[in-house]
Amino acid sequence: MPVSPEDGRADAGSGGRLAGRVALITGASRGIGAAVAQAFAREGAAVALNHLPHPEMRRLAEQVAKEIEAQGGDAMSIGADISDAGAVTAMMAAVRDTIGAPDVLVLNAAATERRSWTDIDAGSWDRISAVNLRGAFLCARAVHPSMHAQRFGRIITVSSVMAQLGLPGALHYVTSKAGVIGFTRALAREVGAEGITVNCVVPGAIRTEVEVADFPDQETLRQRAAARQSVPRRGVPADLTGTFVYLASTDSDFVTGQVINVDGGWAHI
Repeated sequence: MPVSPEDGRADAGSGGRLAGRVALITGASRGIGAAVAQAFAREGAAVALNHLPHPEMRRLAEQVAKEIEAQGGDAMSIGADISDAGAVTAMMAAVRDTIGAPDVLVLNAAATERRSWTDIDAGSWDRISAVNLRGAFLCARAVHPSMHAQRFGRIITVSSVMAQLGLPGALHYVTSKAGVIGFTRALAREVGAEGITVNCVVPGAIRTEVEVADFPDQETLRQRAAARQSVPRRGVPADLTGTFVYLASTDSDFVTGQVINVDGGWAHI
């Protein structure tokens, strides 16, 4: 079931808070990543949409890139498994050579599965951690030289409200997403003096293609979300994009190491 990542607003490439920036968004073929890519393009950024090197993910990412270009923006799609160091190096070189060195990095790509914790084997644990944590580290290391050289950079990680609340049947995923928060805070300390900020967005129950596949009973999920949140409606990717744009822009120059929940008031912490 396709889920539109964003409703149309201003044409892409018409200037804005990210004019002149180059942004790389991992996991951008659909859902939150695609919505962020479109929002950044509308604010004037050239965007690179990373996707898994699978035919369907490539098709979806290329479609988003074409939509951005049709609205006057600058976009490219690039396949890479971000848990593979060589693939990350090659991806960064391709982005740099095509649209420029990224000065905004959104670490949205994530691996997940539902499985009882007693059924999680070492291979499953390692696969989830490889994408969600190792991938974040590899991508951040790859963009650091150019960000350091220009004394400006924005790294935005993506965790999950479940890292704060817990979730049965996803111990490895929840643990990795909690690790993303620690990664964010530690990296912010490492690079703050270089003009690079690192912040984390924590989505709540957001209706994406992956969520629809994992939870086909969407009506029950809607009711549960409404009962738990302060804002009693389903979240959609467009609800998150303003926060990403803010964190990518100079409006957030003095904001780093922060964890920002965009969850309709589900987790009050």
